[in-house]
Amino acid sequence: MLEDIQRTLSKSFGWVSTVLPLGLKFFGIGITLAAICLFLNWRTLSLLFIAAGCFCAYFFRDPNREAVFSDDEIACPADGTVLSIKTEEDPNSVVVRIFLSIFDVHVQRATVNGKIGDIFYHKGTFLFADNPAADKNERNLIQIFKNGQPEYFAHVEQITGAIARRIESWRHPGQEVKIGERIGLVRFGSQVAVYLPKNKVRVLVKKGQKVQGGLTVLALWK
Repeated sequence: MLEDIQRTLSKSFGWVSTVLPLGLKFFGIGITLAAICLFLNWRTLSLLFIAAGCFCAYFFRDPNREAVFSDDEIACPADGTVLSIKTEEDPNSVVVRIFLSIFDVHVQRATVNGKIGDIFYHKGTFLFADNPAADKNERNLIQIFKNGQPEYFAHVEQITGAIARRIESWRHPGQEVKIGERIGLVRFGSQVAVYLPKNKVRVLVKKGQKVQGGLTVLALWK
């Protein structure tokens, strides 16, 4: 019985140990404001600040993931739901778009073993991330080339949503990365797009599928 209780608690609250420092900061602010409100006998407002602090901690969780991928596999860079898989402006590329709700992990991960190319930041609109026109939102494109080969790319584009609208890129051009390594974060509801060479990959995921960054195999190299 005790082991069952421990497993249940670990499953329910295990995420607490994975919260990023930024999440702990917001949690601390929420608890501090809640304490002040409680001192002033504003109980309802105090509960709201506690809830907000707990949500921020939950949002900024960053679970450890150590999946092993084979050399022909491309890892999914983000948690969420696949929105679309199609060719867009570049006829030689296929784009996989993933919607991240506010309840998904928002840390992005490297798609392949390789090298960071250029990083392109673009200003844009701030539509909700599941909007078909959200590809014109503020965004940050991180080029990733498999083993540094220009023809084998699996670029990751971080796209803001309508809330809080903040992108963090944790890598720099020329850096080596390993598949599944953390490369950035988008705050509070967002979209992530993966750009792949159309004739060199076979996409495995389907529209509407739930995926996990650093765990789900997104595609295979042909």
